[in-house]
Amino acid sequence: MLGWLVAILAVLIGVFYFLSGNTAVIAEMGGLERWLLVISAALICLYAGVLLMGHGGRFMQAVRHLGIWLVIGLLLIVGYTYRNDVSMVANRVAGELLPPGETMTVTRNGDGPASVRIRQRKDGHFTARAKVNGAHLFMLVDTGASTVVLKPADAERAGIDTSTLSFTIPVRTANGTGFAAPVRLRSVSIGPIALDNVEALVAKPGALNESLLGMSFLRRLRSYEFSGEFLTLRS
Repeated sequence: MLGWLVAILAVLIGVFYFLSGNTAVIAEMGGLERWLLVISAALICLYAGVLLMGHGGRFMQAVRHLGIWLVIGLLLIVGYTYRNDVSMVANRVAGELLPPGETMTVTRNGDGPASVRIRQRKDGHFTARAKVNGAHLFMLVDTGASTVVLKPADAERAGIDTSTLSFTIPVRTANGTGFAAPVRLRSVSIGPIALDNVEALVAKPGALNESLLGMSFLRRLRSYEFSGEFLTLRS
């Protein structure tokens, strides 16, 4: 009996210190979240009253049940407080199961810096699932390419009229020297990392097998890091 009373007292003290010493957390809550907190507290109080009245002589059993609900409520509050840290750990674990070419957000702080992780393909290369002008494309990450380079089919998917382009710029490709046309991409994004007005080239038909995510995108990031089977991009 005494143990349960001590546990409940500890929970109440913890809630008191949370509410009195972490006002910033409550201040960050939206109107709906605050109402949910108030309604939850009211329901717990109502449940406690009904429970205590209904148990009659089994007072300590009622206290024990109430203590369990208070602990559950405190765990929910703690989980909400550290939701960003929990999300980061979950994303890192999920990243280990990430299929090659897929991106996983590792960290995301509101509208601030973001990091994404890309898993290596079996051939040792890294392919990112990107959005170019809103179109979903797979792009080979190539630090040796000075710019983003799109193959004609991907350029058309991104809304570029390749019939009007002038392929006058020589480029080196796996098939030898080819020619490409300069363009400006409205937006290029990898997960939550998004850049506007990106310099790029569109390769002449037959010159490129895969679109390349080159340095005109990568050098505008805060950093990029190759580590084992993963590539991490940071905005």
